Amino acid sequence: MTTFWAPRAWIGDAVASGVRITASEGLIDSVATGTIPDADDHRLDGLVMPGAVNAHSHAFHRLLRGRTHGDGGSFWTWRELMYREAGRLDPESYERIATAVYAEMVAAGWTSVAEFHYVHHAPDAAPYAPAHAMERALARAARASGIRLTLLDTCYLSRGFGEPLEPAQRRFGDPDAAAWLARLSALRASFADEFPEVVVGAAAHSVRAVPVDALERIGAELDPAIPLHVHLSEQPAENEACLEATGLTPTALLARSGLLSPRLSAVHATHLTDDDIAALGAARATIVMCPTTEADLGDGVGPARRLADAGARLALGTDQHAVVDPLLEARALEHGERLASGRRGRFAPTELVAALTRGGATAAGRALGAIAVGQPCDLLVIDEDSARTAGSDPGQLVLSATAHDVTRVIIGGRERAADGVHTDLGPVGDLLRKAMTS
Repeated sequence: MTTFWAPRAWIGDAVASGVRITASEGLIDSVATGTIPDADDHRLDGLVMPGAVNAHSHAFHRLLRGRTHGDGGSFWTWRELMYREAGRLDPESYERIATAVYAEMVAAGWTSVAEFHYVHHAPDAAPYAPAHAMERALARAARASGIRLTLLDTCYLSRGFGEPLEPAQRRFGDPDAAAWLARLSALRASFADEFPEVVVGAAAHSVRAVPVDALERIGAELDPAIPLHVHLSEQPAENEACLEATGLTPTALLARSGLLSPRLSAVHATHLTDDDIAALGAARATIVMCPTTEADLGDGVGPARRLADAGARLALGTDQHAVVDPLLEARALEHGERLASGRRGRFAPTELVAALTRGGATAAGRALGAIAVGQPCDLLVIDEDSARTAGSDPGQLVLSATAHDVTRVIIGGRERAADGVHTDLGPVGDLLRKAMTS
């Protein structure tokens, strides 16, 4: 048994003082408040929060950071650069890159990640032998870094409505929905034995990349217990193409296909109609906002407040990893709402913390996200006395701190990072540099 003591910790929806947390076998056994430290306690000096859950990641997109801004462009021109990097990946290089990226996440305070994974096959679209080589690479990377991985195996069948995959996309694809469902089933069976710590979920890349008949088959045949994610209405062009091809918005098409439900996580959800917002809220879907990516790509500001008010749950993700910082994602969610509305306080700090923790946990298909008995002992510690945080109300640190203020990260009761350095893998910058140049 390990005992941690903190001067302050985020318990429920408020900050409590003098918090002692005991844990064994990676789970929290007890939580007490109003205590004083004992000699045997492991002191966590600062504000302790539940570990943050990154609800949307494409690990290899980290290769593009700082390399896509010279000529302006758009989401669509950025995508061509992304395809180029995807075409260079093999299992060995992807494992190195993902290990470094996941270590960067851990050092920043992300303790779980949902990886939206679609680079399945070799560049010539041939399946790897042995099977699931790229998926195993991601699982090994997560194991090395200590992060909790939800691997979202993605169905990606077309480049647009009625259009076949282009050459750069062929390694993402499967022959049809039946083949993807069979491969997903085999992957889940394999990982149950080899990587039992990994949650294997599912994703439909987008309505433009999964034909209508495939969406309907997924809606009918995918196990309803499996988390399902989809990129939704990220671009106006996607909405326009969907309306032209089907007469429906992407959200309405998902509803007709039987895919709107509490197990659905809709990523971005930037360009929605009033009816879309009402439908997603009524379904109790989770909306995964990626504010720093949406800003980086010029995608727009999604209607996060209206979605939450309609009944949807909110989560946060780093997507293309232009920024890997849970606190900046939370702040950007609130700042986007302020810029769009001209008003402050659109999301209270308690709501931002919930999006980073419980909302992300729902998207990841995991029972975690709180400092409570029976929960995994996943914690991050924020320095309350840095140049950024000194003088802040502890309950508002989510709006003043950054990942540079995350001094310790604990996953399953074990310290995995301290002061930005991964405990097992070392300085994150060195890891990233070596991964990108080897």
